[in-house]
Amino acid sequence: MAAGLAATFLLSLLAGCSGEKSSDSKEEKVLRIGIPYGGDRRNEEYLRQQYTNVYEYSHPNVKIEFVSAIDESGLRYMDDPQQYELPDTAESMKKIMTGSNPVDVVILDTSSLRNLIQENMVKQLDPLIQEDKLDTSDFVPAVMDGLKEIGDNKLYALAPTFISSALYYNKKAFQDAGVEPPKDGMTWDEVFNAAARVAKGEGKNRMYGFSFNRFMGYDDYYNLMTYADPLQLRYFDDKAEKMTVNTPQWEKVWSTISKYSREKVLIDKKIMEEPEGNDYTYYNEVRHDPFLSSRVAMILADSSYVNTLNDANENASKTMKTFKPIDWGVVTAPVHPEKPGVGGSMSISDAFAINASAPNPDTAWDFVKFQASEEWAKLKSRNSYELVSRKSYIKPVGGKDYNIAAFYSLKPTPPMSSKEAKMYREKKGLYSIKEIGSTFFQQVLENKKTPAEALKAYEQKGNEMLLAIKNNPKTKFQPDGTPYVPQANGK
Repeated sequence: MAAGLAATFLLSLLAGCSGEKSSDSKEEKVLRIGIPYGGDRRNEEYLRQQYTNVYEYSHPNVKIEFVSAIDESGLRYMDDPQQYELPDTAESMKKIMTGSNPVDVVILDTSSLRNLIQENMVKQLDPLIQEDKLDTSDFVPAVMDGLKEIGDNKLYALAPTFISSALYYNKKAFQDAGVEPPKDGMTWDEVFNAAARVAKGEGKNRMYGFSFNRFMGYDDYYNLMTYADPLQLRYFDDKAEKMTVNTPQWEKVWSTISKYSREKVLIDKKIMEEPEGNDYTYYNEVRHDPFLSSRVAMILADSSYVNTLNDANENASKTMKTFKPIDWGVVTAPVHPEKPGVGGSMSISDAFAINASAPNPDTAWDFVKFQASEEWAKLKSRNSYELVSRKSYIKPVGGKDYNIAAFYSLKPTPPMSSKEAKMYREKKGLYSIKEIGSTFFQQVLENKKTPAEALKAYEQKGNEMLLAIKNNPKTKFQPDGTPYVPQANGK
């Protein structure tokens, strides 16, 4: 029955797309699509299921091939893949976009897209959109603005889906505490103040106020970076020669997160790592999720978390007698007053762009346009793990009534500049300079240093690491900051 419904829906989709020019042609064509990484058959199967199967079905004269810039198929068999020096992603993408048989379309994230735009390697889409009178008014403004921002207010790609986060809250926790529930547009200070008021209890019985995510593998330094990200504070200068962390702005960030962590307003991940009662040897989603287990009143999570909540509320009590369904709501992620309207995390992992040297530019545009069509959005809106970019087809999951607009009302944090992205590509050790900050932040959490003292020490260590990179751009670092230069064979 499900297959029959899918077939019926597919036929209606094809009927809606029958007016496209390339479907009228009987000429056999091969459309080559470039992706940054490949070698995993499951990844290609996902891409085909998500983006190409329906197009090939409705365009029988078009055969689609995937071409990966970097083959990762052998990495999972290495003793230490992290010691392997992967080829430069940007340069590898350029190779498959040039030469005697270049790809027609590329699917990539916005950071990689920005680099190709700077190199004039992808086609501007505005003239094509105007010529075909493609209506983009229904697209989520934050998605379109994000794509235009990396193209100097010009459009070089379309994105059929996006992922975005919002603030989920436990209604009962706020009712019990007599605190007004969260609302759209709250600042971080307002959210943290509310979190402090609803937090109560001690030890394993404590209800924490706020969690930056639902996973156990992230520490307070990750929380700090999430909090600071919209502020776009720099770790080092434009030349990657001098640290810029010893500032009042950074001190305020470190002071804020360390304060609420020490006061146990922010959830302690160690609590979630400890099994309750018996020594459970299997994974239990409720026990390992701070929000589902009613251990935290508010949590940042993406739109797919709705599925987790709905499923747990419907099924967890069947086997967990202690589970109580969560009465939840959702509002926009917190914002900084310095950056009004910017908050949460919105990411576009699959932006579709046309190679400026595409052998089949018309078919390439038809394919990209197909992904941005109403028909495609109608079909894929049933996949609730990502949101479709057309607002008309963004609907609450499972017939529930909640604030779905919370996931697309804010602007995303702009991606790093092309110049900064180039520095990170050419000097891989720069990532370690950000990461080693966790060592100094831990000293703040343990009351061994004040935020100002820790940032000064971080500045000194970072400058030493920057000097090592300046002397040899290939320098990388051990977790403690000890420099090393990978051998030519990647070891």
